[in-house]
Amino acid sequence: MSDADVDAEESDADADAHTDTDSDQRTRREPVVVVVEPETPGNVGTIARAMKNFGLSNLKLVDPPELAEDGEAYGFAGHAREDVLPNADEVTFDEVVANYHTVGTTAITGEDDRSHERFPFKTPAELRESLKSVDAPTAIVFGREGRGLNNEELSRLDEVCSIPADDDYPVLNLGQAATVLLYELRELTVDETQLPDTAVTRAPEDDVERFHEFFADFLEVTGQREHVREKNALLMRRLLGRAHPTEREVHSLLGTFRKANAKLEHADHLAAKYDEPVYPRE
Repeated sequence: MSDADVDAEESDADADAHTDTDSDQRTRREPVVVVVEPETPGNVGTIARAMKNFGLSNLKLVDPPELAEDGEAYGFAGHAREDVLPNADEVTFDEVVANYHTVGTTAITGEDDRSHERFPFKTPAELRESLKSVDAPTAIVFGREGRGLNNEELSRLDEVCSIPADDDYPVLNLGQAATVLLYELRELTVDETQLPDTAVTRAPEDDVERFHEFFADFLEVTGQREHVREKNALLMRRLLGRAHPTEREVHSLLGTFRKANAKLEHADHLAAKYDEPVYPRE
């Protein structure tokens, strides 16, 4: 085997190793979701559904209620009833603490640096950025519906996350909190979305200029005074300049104003022919 062949094989091996490393790292960064002593099966199903929405699959439950296949949990889970929910593991809180980098969730409490159980906390967006650099198995830990995680439990977890909300009612229910938080973490767990190409391609400038010509004709046939036409034409140019319309959007507008102008001109023609009053003018 030539030196070139050896170098090529080593290069391919390095590339494969790099790909494997990236894949392993991404797997490590996909958090598991832990729910401590959930009281309502429906909330477990809601969390499983949110996990399915945002690319997570590993659900762990501490002292869960019975999750009957014909019950609320499976009814609320959507397509997560097929995998996330039936594959959920029952674990202890001690096992979670021992095996994961843990993030506890809590409502905003107004506490400061004199209370370290719930302070400092990260928002979901801040947590997303923080977890990008965490190369360890991670668990997002949610508490009970009515009282959440207690201070003793929070003191055993590595980080705290809280969702900012209105002071008058800052407490989200368990399913809502999980959905908001997992949505914010989607960059770590979802490669692509169901959305098509979101890049906006602005319509060709000659099409845009044709639209402005049609709009100018429209202003004229509606009988506006010259200074008003000039002002409205400039307003439309500024509006369209900010909007960056697509080719399809401009073509739709062109068709609309073409028909409007033709009808207005025809109305003027008929009014003149039969000596009828024209539509009101300024």
